[in-house]
Amino acid sequence: MNIKTFNSPRQLGEAAGKDAAVLICEAIEKNGGANIILATGASQFETLNQLIAEKSIDWSKVVMFHLDEYIGLPVTHNASFRKYLQERFLAKVPPLKAAYLVNGETDPIAECERLGELIAKHPIDVALVGIGENGHLAFNDPPADFETEEPYIVVELDEMCRKQQMGEGWFAAVEEVPKQAISMSVKQILKSKHIICSVPDGRKAAAVRNTVEQKVSNIYPASILQTHVACTCYLDRMSAAFLSNSN
Repeated sequence: MNIKTFNSPRQLGEAAGKDAAVLICEAIEKNGGANIILATGASQFETLNQLIAEKSIDWSKVVMFHLDEYIGLPVTHNASFRKYLQERFLAKVPPLKAAYLVNGETDPIAECERLGELIAKHPIDVALVGIGENGHLAFNDPPADFETEEPYIVVELDEMCRKQQMGEGWFAAVEEVPKQAISMSVKQILKSKHIICSVPDGRKAAAVRNTVEQKVSNIYPASILQTHVACTCYLDRMSAAFLSNSN
């Protein structure tokens, strides 16, 4: 795991977005196309903005998956990750070769199977991910399942995760946050050739410390990123504040 620290969320996002663009273009040049994973949430705003601004990417050769979606939440809801990606990404770039969005309004087991079959045909070149306040990776809350080989799984959302969603303004009350979601599994995320992990904000400082400095454990789900050969974490000064070597 590589660590890069920047002065602000904007600088973090600019660097992460530019680096992601380089990797996507390299995959297109080498393979004739690129398969990517996009994360959502407030932590990804600046990274996605920079990725959208990169003019070197031939989006017609890109296939996109994303990490997770609430079960039972309408796509019209402000917190829907499908809505997020449609409005904040897909509407702002030329048409992709394909965009496989997680539908949380259908049978979740069947949806996991559908997405699993699709992603098996599209080995991921670049995954853009984040880390939750509870250390989750996608919606794999602690204790995360590090063993399942299924690409997408149904997960229970813990209280800290649900409070984070409310705290970021996606819901008015924690009771409104769904208790279940469809999430890409940890093993599936780790299959990505390159992982770009964008983590701004002081709210994530404890989770960043646990991710980087604790022994790999499903109690600290994102700590598994330590085992990936091509993962870079992009931090700002606030999110890096609790690291032992932080200035």
